[in-house]
Amino acid sequence: MLVVGDVMLDRYWFGEVGRISPEAPVPIVKVDRIEERPGGAANVARNVAALGAKVNLLSVTGRDEAGTRLRQLLKKDRIAARLHLDRSITTTIKLRVIGRRQQLLRVDFETPPSHEVLATKLKDFGRMLRSADAVILSDYGKGGLAHITKMIAMARRAGVPVLVDPKGEDYSRYRGATVVTPNRAEFRQVTGSWKNEAELTSKAQRLRRRLGIEALLITRSEEGMTLYQRGKRLHAATQAREVFDVSGAGDTVIAALGVMLAAGADMIEAVRIANRAAGIVVGKFGTAVVHPHELFDS
Repeated sequence: MLVVGDVMLDRYWFGEVGRISPEAPVPIVKVDRIEERPGGAANVARNVAALGAKVNLLSVTGRDEAGTRLRQLLKKDRIAARLHLDRSITTTIKLRVIGRRQQLLRVDFETPPSHEVLATKLKDFGRMLRSADAVILSDYGKGGLAHITKMIAMARRAGVPVLVDPKGEDYSRYRGATVVTPNRAEFRQVTGSWKNEAELTSKAQRLRRRLGIEALLITRSEEGMTLYQRGKRLHAATQAREVFDVSGAGDTVIAALGVMLAAGADMIEAVRIANRAAGIVVGKFGTAVVHPHELFDS
């Protein structure tokens, strides 16, 4: 598997909340534990690796402490990462402050990478594509996929399926992909709201045809997920037993979908496995992964 996109470092500060600050009406958190996990496209790659597939990750980081730490975490997870260094940016960090098992605050640090580094990344993409059975393009809107249209075209010419986790309103960038996987809110941002399932299906199929993609998979939180192909609609109801944290669930969905397609499964079977994976990962805290025994030993 080849994963390309916006990587980030997810940091969690855990602590006890004992009182309100005398300086402002906010809680004081006495931090007693810190956790760090790969985030964004790095979390997608981490999920791919956890499912047993070999994975290459291509992205951009700053030349800073967070970028170094992200490399260390990826190496620990046995992920072959080609992370270009850009001195002009800071590695994206999402810092979450947790008190009493509740997220109290999130602080983001980010700057977009330079075009010079992105151009170099496109050359590496062509080289790494030769050994890929499937490509996942994880777009978090941070600037790491400026050349996504060219990447999709290159992969399709090579006969490699391309899965896209989209961001923003301009879906024309994803034209020609194999499958695009927006969540419910992202899809509404592009097509507008709908009153019933028939209208949703009409909007989904219209977008699928306009983009020239084989499939559109809309993840719908507590409503499960719905797959739209030419003349077909498949709805998979949610399988979550308990929802603890939905952050990173989309990463798990596209990772499982990609691994199954790369292994030779058809789209419907791949969606069913991805839906099962989503039901498991939302029961875990923070950006998490799903392992094969969790999927298949039940």
